[in-house]
Amino acid sequence: MSTKDSTARLPSADEISEINRRHLIDTPLVPADLLFMFGTREDVALRAGTAARLWREGYFRWSVVSGGVTPGSEQSECTIIKAAMVAAGIPAERILEEHRAMNTGENVILSLPIIEAALGLRNIHRVICVGNTWTARRYPMTLHRHWPEVEKMLLTVDSFATPRKLWHTDAEFCRRMLYEWDKIEPYKAKGFIAEWPEP
Repeated sequence: MSTKDSTARLPSADEISEINRRHLIDTPLVPADLLFMFGTREDVALRAGTAARLWREGYFRWSVVSGGVTPGSEQSECTIIKAAMVAAGIPAERILEEHRAMNTGENVILSLPIIEAALGLRNIHRVICVGNTWTARRYPMTLHRHWPEVEKMLLTVDSFATPRKLWHTDAEFCRRMLYEWDKIEPYKAKGFIAEWPEP
């Protein structure tokens, strides 16, 4: 569906339940080799602060930040997010950079050679995906399509006052959630993403 379709419709009770169960997945966090920070212009400080907390608690040894230059900005999302992460206390030398990606697929595809060159993909066994609540499992689904070998964990953040399970009660939260949810099946059909968690 298009953005317009997602904006115009209201989810049924069954759809709300399905989204909460299948899309808003919680995974237990264990120490990982890599934190994958997907580019965004939303909630940058919140994401950086979350990453810094995980760093202090020993949840990752390296991070990669991916995101290109978006309309209205002279700096890449990677540059902006990395600066916020460093300001929050993560050593700059522990953050790999990818500056060209313009969508979630490119985040992964363009980051893999950078990870390979710096760390060696074979040395990465666990990855924590960090991104927006509404995009949710599409982050690890995209990662799973291109890098199935690694164990994936998902951590999502947002600045909505509405609890995430009640996303349907906030008009903007609902719009964003439905827009992302509506991408799942078409993206799977096109081979952009792979089922995760696997049945």
